[in-house]
Amino acid sequence: MIILKSDKEIEKIRTACQIVARSLKDLRSFVKPGMTTRMLDAFVENKILEQGAKPAFKGYHNYPATLCVSVNEEVVHGIPSDKVLKEGDIVGLDLGAIHEGFYGDSAVTIPVGC
Repeated sequence: MIILKSDKEIEKIRTACQIVARSLKDLRSFVKPGMTTRMLDAFVENKILEQGAKPAFKGYHNYPATLCVSVNEEVVHGIPSDKVLKEGDIVGLDLGAIHEGFYGDSAVTIPVGC
């Protein structure tokens, strides 16, 4: 069954997506060689919270983080850790946020330090 959203609900979805987009943009600028993926997670969690939203992934089926981080050959949905990023690594960043009960979710892939 398809449930149609009202204009007001669509606007709330748009807001959640804009929060994710701004957070990913800030995160892209933050990523540098020598950082751990756990540092990226903490940074972007603060960005989500500052905008009045909450992390969508954290706690979902016991997922322990705000961000899914996959480095180089890792498949999607890597868990942030003490792994240190190096110049030239390719990093997949997947992020979701909940705002007023509606979800936004997006991902980007970026080179580290290039």
